[in-house]
Amino acid sequence: MRVILAGGGTGGHLFPGLAVAREFQRRDPNVEILFVGTAQGIEFRVLPREGFKLETLTVKGIKGRGVRGWCDALYGVPASLWRSLAIIKKFYPDRVIGLGGYASGPVLLAGRLAGVPCAIMEQNLRPGFTNKLLARWVERVFTSYAGSAEFFSRARIVETGNPVRWQRLPAIAKQEKFSLLVFGGSAGARRINYAVVDALKQLADLKDAFFITHQTGESDYPAIREAYAGLPFDAKVTPFIEAMDEAYALADLVLCRAGATTVAELTAFGKAAILVPYPYAIYDHQRGNARALAERGAAEMILDQDLNGALLAEKIRGYLSDRVRIARMAQAAREMGRPDAAARIVDECYAMARA
Repeated sequence: MRVILAGGGTGGHLFPGLAVAREFQRRDPNVEILFVGTAQGIEFRVLPREGFKLETLTVKGIKGRGVRGWCDALYGVPASLWRSLAIIKKFYPDRVIGLGGYASGPVLLAGRLAGVPCAIMEQNLRPGFTNKLLARWVERVFTSYAGSAEFFSRARIVETGNPVRWQRLPAIAKQEKFSLLVFGGSAGARRINYAVVDALKQLADLKDAFFITHQTGESDYPAIREAYAGLPFDAKVTPFIEAMDEAYALADLVLCRAGATTVAELTAFGKAAILVPYPYAIYDHQRGNARALAERGAAEMILDQDLNGALLAEKIRGYLSDRVRIARMAQAAREMGRPDAAARIVDECYAMARA
């Protein structure tokens, strides 16, 4: 089989696509995979390292860019569509799968025009602009949440869950100390970074009780590293966690944003979490993601505008003294998890071929 995976821009779109690509390879070593994205997205840095081919488009995003942004983006659509048709003609795929993000639009449209069966993956509870627009023209819409059905009334929905990068977490000996994992995505989250520092100043009496792994992002790393130097805690502070699966394996509690990929990983591996949704995401989709977990008892949600050191110190202190609650949250998260999401998507792609 020959498969095009189109889209990306962020890890939230790309990493589920990588999981699906790996599952195709596991099923058939002779499968041919091609990614199509942009030179500005995370795919341009990640895919060569992962050993996958990437073709790029010059398309730009539309949503949230104002009138000038719309004009600029629409100007590049014909060229991107023409380029996508050329890529499809040359690669001759059996399937096109849209990962979300604006780069997936021209490729899915070109695939449709060329008669290639197409599908899209929607990672969030509420779909993004591109997926919502294109859903009516594809054979399958793979969703992460049952609640997404209301946004895809004309689509062929299959609730698969959101694919994660690892089948299982590594077997790592856990520390005796309580382990808190803090991150805000690959770029970090300033609000979370500084709230954690403020909280730790109020938790000095618990300095021997827990260990902290804190991913700051590049921009905040110098300041946050310096702040930790003045605190009495055992901590690993880094701009970026390379071995994220190991970090998850060690964590008893996670404090993070509520991006779709993060939520999928938390549930796949059964991790209790305090979720602070990014408030400026289009459609406020992270709040929906966080609410879905909070309503099932798998996480606690704190809105970004409510987050501060005092509140966070109170929450951390409470979790340290209530391990039973953490165990219940972890179990609830595990019950929501779909570690087989990539396999289910690939199953459906082969079923499309038989149909």
